[in-house]
Amino acid sequence: MEPNTAEQAAPETAPEQAAAPETNAEAADPKKKDGFFNKKARELEAVKAKLDAAEKNANQAKDQLLRMAAEYENYRKRSTREADQKFNDGVSFAVNQIIPILDTLDMAANAPTTDENYKKGVTMTLDKAAKALNALHVEEIEALGKPFDPNFMNAVQQIPAPDGQESGTVITVYQKGYKLGDKIVRHATVVVAE
Repeated sequence: MEPNTAEQAAPETAPEQAAAPETNAEAADPKKKDGFFNKKARELEAVKAKLDAAEKNANQAKDQLLRMAAEYENYRKRSTREADQKFNDGVSFAVNQIIPILDTLDMAANAPTTDENYKKGVTMTLDKAAKALNALHVEEIEALGKPFDPNFMNAVQQIPAPDGQESGTVITVYQKGYKLGDKIVRHATVVVAE
């Protein structure tokens, strides 16, 4: 009978052993689930970190591009201003060379003469010169009868104010003054009332 006991004992222990793997499988299953979720959470955190780094790099690149665009715009504006300034300096230099000729023509137009054709020719030449100066945006400084302004005029003499003239008013213009925009090409040379 003893052999039977061993047989009987074996089947009784077998079901316990068979039940034990099920419990171990169930116990191991939550760890597998936790491991799976932990792995996915770590992957998600890694993806978020990469995304944050990419956003940071994109923001830095955008900031750098905006700065570069602003620097280029400033450079373009400065270059345009400098080119305009150089052009105005060139026009100012050329006009400065021509003004004495215009002064001589103006004296010839105002000189007494009996030849009307001569006077008409000089006047027409002065009109053309005035149109050319106007096209270059060169303006004559109005001085006669105006209050003296040292920014635009040079006073060479002061005389007692004639009747009806206020003190500090320009009485006579010896030489016309010209300006190009805000830049003075030549100051007007004037006589001022005391």
